[in-house]
Amino acid sequence: MSNTGNDNLTRERIQQLLAAVGAKSQEDTGQNIESVEYNWRQSHYFSQDQLKKVNDFAGKVAQNCAKKFTQLYHSDFNVTAASASQHFAGELISDDNKSEYYLNFGDGNQIFGLIGMPAQTAILWATQLLGDSKVAENADRDLSPLEQSLLFDIAFGIVEALSDSFDDYDLRPTSEIVKGRMPVEINTADEICKITISVKKSDSEKLTEAYFLILCDKLKTIAGQKEQTGENLSAQNISKAMLNHLQHVPVPVTVRLGSGIFNFQEIMSLQTDDILVLGKRVNEPVELVLEGKTAFRGRLAKSDSKYAMVITELCNKK
Repeated sequence: MSNTGNDNLTRERIQQLLAAVGAKSQEDTGQNIESVEYNWRQSHYFSQDQLKKVNDFAGKVAQNCAKKFTQLYHSDFNVTAASASQHFAGELISDDNKSEYYLNFGDGNQIFGLIGMPAQTAILWATQLLGDSKVAENADRDLSPLEQSLLFDIAFGIVEALSDSFDDYDLRPTSEIVKGRMPVEINTADEICKITISVKKSDSEKLTEAYFLILCDKLKTIAGQKEQTGENLSAQNISKAMLNHLQHVPVPVTVRLGSGIFNFQEIMSLQTDDILVLGKRVNEPVELVLEGKTAFRGRLAKSDSKYAMVITELCNKK
């Protein structure tokens, strides 16, 4: 389905959706509510203040990574935290990652996250450790078995740097390095923190990047997020918790092309390649049905070899 560019749940859009499924709004009950612009496609696991603490933690991880690189290469390295951001896992899974290398890590048998390394980063790190001054620029080539073994050693050191940054986790790789696919099943609704580090050898101009994908739940302590009891839940926190929950509620929708009335004999005599004429003209909009009621109208389209629907009208039935 194509993106209309309006991902924010405004008060008006919430009321339109509620009206479409026959629910009463707060105005109908004589109560007033305050609403804010809310991007429901973006993870809100951490507040801005908490995310700042995660960024500070990322800086600590980068410092520890610099020490590990220096030990491995016997040369000075500059490692910085380029960014720390929160996402739904579905955002981070795409065909663009097919040339990247991954290594899982965890605490015991529990998966904690993974390291992602673009192909050019992997090639440069491995060949630099080999002492090869003629680094291959072709990011499409596969690493040799020796290079892949060296890359594992480097990634292992990065995992140790992350582990050293925690007070309560002992992290270790839980798989071999793989290319082109994430070596762990990720629920697209999982909330993930992505920490990107930039790495540069002091005597080189080549800048490389790699990143950690860590379950947000594992960084709660770092962010200063505490479990709230029923006694100190404010109305604002309750509203936020409810909205966070609603983001993950599956809502089945149906696109209805049209309908028709046929007698029993006609239905029983249907065969392959028979044509059923529906009671709607080809230029009329199709309907998106939500909980048995028409919520949107639009036109048929295709996207990535799949049927799609372009929304052209909101149906606000009161």
